[in-house]
Amino acid sequence: MMIFLIVLVVVVFVLVAMYNGLVTLKNRAAEAWADIDVQLKRRYDLIPNLVETAKGYAAHESGTLEKVIAARNQAMQVSASGAGIEERAKAEAALSNSMKGIFALAESYPDLKANVNFLKLQDELSDTENKIQAARRFYNGTVRDLNTKIETFPTNIFAGMFHFEKRAFFEIADEKERANVQVKF
Repeated sequence: MMIFLIVLVVVVFVLVAMYNGLVTLKNRAAEAWADIDVQLKRRYDLIPNLVETAKGYAAHESGTLEKVIAARNQAMQVSASGAGIEERAKAEAALSNSMKGIFALAESYPDLKANVNFLKLQDELSDTENKIQAARRFYNGTVRDLNTKIETFPTNIFAGMFHFEKRAFFEIADEKERANVQVKF
């Protein structure tokens, strides 16, 4: 009888540990996703200021600036709609690609490139991009751990019973972004 009780207590502790581990990883993944959202919001707030600063120097380049604002607005819409990770990653990649146009403008306009406000905004945006990348890496690492736990035995049985679901990774959707950079002198 005593052995049965000890085995029962051990089994209960193992089940509790598995459940708590799954909940912890699920919550970490949600927190990591929220960190990405915070940094994306910061980027959305910086972009209009950067565009306004560039407008004064490159008024006839309005097409480039309008594309950036349109991509920003699209990314914000996708974010607000509660879209899945794949859709958000695609919208964010389009925004990142359009941002390259503003930095190309800076190369064409030395006065813009030397503007203190533009340089400050560019630095803040660069810092934000680095924070977004770090948040994505943290999210993907947490999702990897959660998905691994959901798929491995015996936790997979327990995860299925309590409807824990695998999450998608935040990946680059655009194949052009995956291509190796070619440096030519």
